This record gives sequence, structure tokens and C-alpha cells, in this order.
Amino acid sequence: MSIKNNVTLCLMIFALWSCDSSRKGQQSDDRKDQLSITDLPRKIYVEDGNFHVQGIAIDTSRGYAYFSFTTSLVKTNLKGEIIGSVDGFIGHLGCLAMNPEDGRIYASLEYKNDKIGKGILKGLGNESKTEENKNAFYIAIFDGEKITHPGMNAEENNILSTVYLKEVVDDFNAKLMNGGKQVEHRYGCSGIDGIAFGPQFGQKTGMNLLNIAYGIYGDTSRTDNDYQVILQYDPNNLRRFERPLSQSSFDVSGPAKPLNTYFLYTGNTTYGVQNLEYDANTGYWFAAVYPGKKSIFPNYSLFAIDGAQSPVPQILKGFDNSEQSNVLQLAKAGKHDENSGIYGWHYKWGATGICSLGNGYFYISQNGVTENKKQYCNLQLYRWTGDAEKPFKEVK
Repeated sequence: MSIKNNVTLCLMIFALWSCDSSRKGQQSDDRKDQLSITDLPRKIYVEDGNFHVQGIAIDTSRGYAYFSFTTSLVKTNLKGEIIGSVDGFIGHLGCLAMNPEDGRIYASLEYKNDKIGKGILKGLGNESKTEENKNAFYIAIFDGEKITHPGMNAEENNILSTVYLKEVVDDFNAKLMNGGKQVEHRYGCSGIDGIAFGPQFGQKTGMNLLNIAYGIYGDTSRTDNDYQVILQYDPNNLRRFERPLSQSSFDVSGPAKPLNTYFLYTGNTTYGVQNLEYDANTGYWFAAVYPGKKSIFPNYSLFAIDGAQSPVPQILKGFDNSEQSNVLQLAKAGKHDENSGIYGWHYKWGATGICSLGNGYFYISQNGVTENKKQYCNLQLYRWTGDAEKPFKEVK
């Protein structure tokens, strides 16, 4: 059989498995050997522009890969050949996730007048507009079938829609007291980044809900920014709020509140959950971060939320006023820091992209810069081991 036929057959098998497991929300024991990994590329390499890769999504049923390069979305085949791109964003396009129900690509999208927002405008040559930059946070939803050639404009051709997130804006703009002094940004909210679909926490099956994680400022002087914050939405209920993207007049007609708000105690991190990914094989929600700098914490770069455990109502630590919320539980896996009780891993990769393929396999982003100063993403195929030192093993 030719290489081309091998790849086609593999993708057909992969598509059947992926669609079925997505609907059921988990992988059953009798399907463990159905997914053949033999002909999947070990690496998918792509380059783009001046800003580093923020997230990835793999459409196994159609054979496409999507890459967020901060101000552009790049679509390739599984060989890394560019099929199309959506350009022209003046905000921060972050983590990606594919909705298993309709195949659309969801992303976090930020517009803010802070160091990150100003840095993006400067990199785009629009530094003069930094004072005009407003604070707005959206879910961006792409129709991948409409991305057909490079250089498509983000505000044209109905390629994407957006949903405004009022809850995030309110927390970002909030002023409150911590340690007897006034601070900005409730929970240390710097916006949003990690995004993923999966069943309700505490359940192995059920409809796929959309979960979006806050970015968290790495302020070491505060005690109320040691939790990750995850907002949960029913994607079907968001459809009525979808609007075309307008970067000159921000739409603010999104839902008033999320379906649920959850907290995860990890210790402070640098800009919160960069990539969030649900893995039906383990039942874990992987949260990849840039490590924090508070010496009282182990400052892991990878955490696993135990999706089988229901959230537990708890009084949040470190707040001036008593606040009780639903707290997610870390899986008892990886390294364990006895002082804080936190589990996790010191793992180099994942913060710029991680995608579960099922049956213990993942594509994980290895990012860098070429000699010509172009940003690149090398997606490497890995197998989950769960080892405390090396939780993923590269597939040769």
C-alpha cells in the first residue's frame, strides 16, 4: 500500500474513533486498540510572523491542524503545508480548542491596555494606538471550512464570530482590598487564555461544555491570586450572542454570567493557564502554565485536574473577606509538594500548545525562533506516561 493510502486509511480510522468518543465524552475499554497511530506524522512544523505560537487544535476527521500565532490563525494539513490563515488581529489570540459537536475552532481573544496589549500593538507597528486600546475579552469562533487561502482578513467573509465575556471584563476592571491595601484585577485576572471542551467536572460522560481559564498576573505581593479561575459555558446557549468581529467598535452583548465558575489551587502562576486540554483517556484536564515566582509554592508548569472528582465548596485562601466557591481537585499524580499539598510536574513544553489525540497520545508544541527571526511551532507526537519526571514520552 502506498504512503498516501496509508495516511488516508489512518485518518479515516482516526476520524471514526474521534467522532464517536467526542459524542460519548470518554473512551470505552473496547475501543482502546481501535486507534492506529502508525501513520500519523511524528512532527508537524509551521512558521509564522513575529509573535510566538499560543495554542493548537487538530481536526482529525478532516486532516487539518490549526495554530494561533497571537495575531493570526494558521491552518495547515497534517504535513504542515499551509492551507490558509486569518490575519489582522490587533489583540491577543490565545489557546485553541475544537468543538467536537460542530467542528468549529474556538479561541480566547483579548484586547487590553496593559503590557501585553501594548506590546502587540508595538509589534504590529501600531504603537500610536496604545492609548486607544480598550479592555475587551471574547470567545472567537472560527469556521475552519471558510479558511481557504493565506492572508484572509479577520473582519471579512464571515470567517469568525465572537462572544463578549462580561464576567471577565468586570473582574479585570475591578478594584478591591488585599492585605489591607487596594489592588486591581479581582483574583489577579489578566484576561483569558486556556480553553477546552469536555464533560462536566465529576462526570465521565455527558455534553461537552466550554471551559475558559483566566490569565493571572504574577504579583508576588498578593495572597488572593493563588487560584486558577475557570469559567464554564454551554456552547449551545452562546450561539445567540455570536457577533461578527469588529475591532473598531467592540460588541458588548454577551452573556451576563457563566454557567459555572470554578477555582483550582495551584499557587500563583505567571499569566495563568496558557493551555487547557481535556483528555478522555485519563479523565484529566491538563493545565499548562508559565511557572510562578512565589517561593512558598513548588511552581510547577503542568497540572492535572481530576475530572472524575466533583468540585468541592471551600473557603478560598488568602482573601481579606471570606469567600466560598467551588474548588476543583488536582489529580494525585506527578510530584507532590507536602507544604502546599499541590501536585504537578516541572515540564518544559505544553504552555504553547497541547492536544489530546486519545489512547494516550498527544501533540505538544515545541516553539522557537528561526535564524531569520521567524516564530515557529514544531508539533511533536508524544505518549502519556504519567511519570513524575517525564510525564510524556516522545514517539519516534
